[in-house]
Amino acid sequence: MQDQKLENLLNLALDATPRERERSLVLDVGFEPEERRWDLIVKYSGSLQGALNPEIRAVELLGGFAILSVPESQIQGLTDYPQIEFIEMPKRLFFAVEQGRAASCINPVQSGFSPLGQPLFGAGVLVGCVDSGVDYAHPDFRNEDGSSRILRLWDQTVPGSPPQGYIIGTEYTKEQIDEALRRPASSERYSVVPSRDLSGHGTGVLGIAAGSGRASGGLHRGVASESQIIVVKLGTPQEEGFPRTTELMQGVDYCIRQSIAMGMPLALNLSFGNNYGSHSGESLIEAYLDNVSSLGRTVICVGTGNEEIRLCTPQESWHRERVRWFRFRSAVMRRE
Repeated sequence: MQDQKLENLLNLALDATPRERERSLVLDVGFEPEERRWDLIVKYSGSLQGALNPEIRAVELLGGFAILSVPESQIQGLTDYPQIEFIEMPKRLFFAVEQGRAASCINPVQSGFSPLGQPLFGAGVLVGCVDSGVDYAHPDFRNEDGSSRILRLWDQTVPGSPPQGYIIGTEYTKEQIDEALRRPASSERYSVVPSRDLSGHGTGVLGIAAGSGRASGGLHRGVASESQIIVVKLGTPQEEGFPRTTELMQGVDYCIRQSIAMGMPLALNLSFGNNYGSHSGESLIEAYLDNVSSLGRTVICVGTGNEEIRLCTPQESWHRERVRWFRFRSAVMRRE
């Protein structure tokens, strides 16, 4: 009998054969075959300590959520603890692309005739970007004196010195980034802060959200061009892979904690996403984002809608077309 505290997809993954997991796009996400461990998202109440042991690694997040690394043989045992409410496996994330300033009606807000009384350019606001990283040397993310507008950069892919409370990656401060920017050669710069945006997606997204336009003479200015910036480069558990919701949740958690500590309002952009799993708003990642968006002065912006063609198999396409056809026929019959 399937455990009610485990997500249905996780129950399926645990029952699947190794070959079925390997061939699936979703059943192996979060599973490390060499160590036979799972990275899992947990919702709990009270204290988590009673459910932990030396073999279970935990990162406790805000709002009663946690990321656990658990031996496969111990997953069922976790559900015996009353403080564990629900356990969910992570999901892979994919890029979603923003379309620009004009479609979002930004230009009128920043004109001399702003309906809000004065032009708004993000001064005093912290813009967060949890994505593929950032080209921190880009002129759009630097002040007029050449110093960085980036207050914190957490690269989850660089082992070394993670932020307090987390166990992956390395955190870089504005002072370290400024020191790197003072180095004339890029090789010297990356010896100080070796974080790179290899795909360019995070840099592009952040340029839309907060670029100053200095590189284009003000032509391609972002929305919050006078804001301060915090960046998380999401880690990938495997080479050539995509990040998962476990890394995403930790990135969101980090940005919100930092904004509260700095006493700044946070506008957080998430342009990674996926189109499978829950569509009800009740999955743990959805519940987590809903929960933490009420902390501090936080607005979370999530990209949606670009994944259907890429993720849809021929069987799923056929099924969806049948559903659309029956809905169409039902509507016609009602009108008749």
